[in-house]
Amino acid sequence: MIWIGFIVLSMIVMTPFVVAQGRIRLRGRREAALTLYRAQLTELELEGERGRIGPAEQSQARLEIERRLLAMAAAPEQALPRAGRIGWVLPSLIVLLPLAALALYLPGATPNMPAAPLAPRIAAAEEQLQQEHAMLALLRAKIGTLDPHSEQARQGYILMGNLQAGMGDAAAASAAWGKALAIRPDPKLAALKAEADKAAAAAAKNGAPAQ
Repeated sequence: MIWIGFIVLSMIVMTPFVVAQGRIRLRGRREAALTLYRAQLTELELEGERGRIGPAEQSQARLEIERRLLAMAAAPEQALPRAGRIGWVLPSLIVLLPLAALALYLPGATPNMPAAPLAPRIAAAEEQLQQEHAMLALLRAKIGTLDPHSEQARQGYILMGNLQAGMGDAAAASAAWGKALAIRPDPKLAALKAEADKAAAAAAKNGAPAQ
């Protein structure tokens, strides 16, 4: 059923182009040249009124343009293709575009897969959050048994910051990374802490939890 909707949407999008195409009027070489010569005569008159061209030069140029104008007007017009002859292209896209999208979608798609119920997804997210909090508590306890200036403690603070950043607590992540930086500086870690500080400041300004 969704593909019927796609076809209807394509018709809505493409219809203005189809209508506009039906109104296209192609110009032949003669008509374009006649329009150009008439415009040149008008421009020549304006240049003469502004005094940018002398009367003799203006008269000579007018005669030359009029000669070309008469010669082109007497020339036979060449047959032009009508816009309607190519009018099938845009309407065909109304059907071809959804079919092309379907051809790209089907090879790796599972259109018959039912939608996942909301309740199990919420339960899974809550379970994941509980596991992350439990891991965080274990990590704090482990760091508490280490020398606060050791490399092991530094790695523990980095892991703690990573975990808190993944949980959306930018302020806590920044604090943990700050403790790791106090043990040993690291430009990459300092950049992560700076980003966390920006996120925490923006969240505090908006009155929302830091993400």
